[in-house]
Amino acid sequence: MPANFPQIFSALRDLLKRNAGRLVVTEDSASCFRLEGGRHPTHQQPFPIAWVAVGKAYVSFHHMGVYARPDLLQGVSKELKARMQGKSCFNFTSFDPALFAELETLTVRGFEAFRNASFMK
Repeated sequence: MPANFPQIFSALRDLLKRNAGRLVVTEDSASCFRLEGGRHPTHQQPFPIAWVAVGKAYVSFHHMGVYARPDLLQGVSKELKARMQGKSCFNFTSFDPALFAELETLTVRGFEAFRNASFMK
């Protein structure tokens, strides 16, 4: 693992913790922090809303809010979009406070969208 991954992980983990609200922490280890909430509309089980995990090549930040509501990505900088892998994952290999601040704004908006969804009640 690159030497800066713990710093990146810690910053992204803190971002999620600050904004967790009523979401439940279901994993909090040195390599993964996961928040769950609500009940999946089809499976009727709690499901992950957001998580950060340390991988071999990057630290990944997953946010199902942007998967469920891709319109939340409107206005996101091209620098943050360049970090996207798939529909809900952002990968980081360096500590970038400006991108983390933008990601936090996006996270807050995504959590708000989930809070208002019927399956989160």
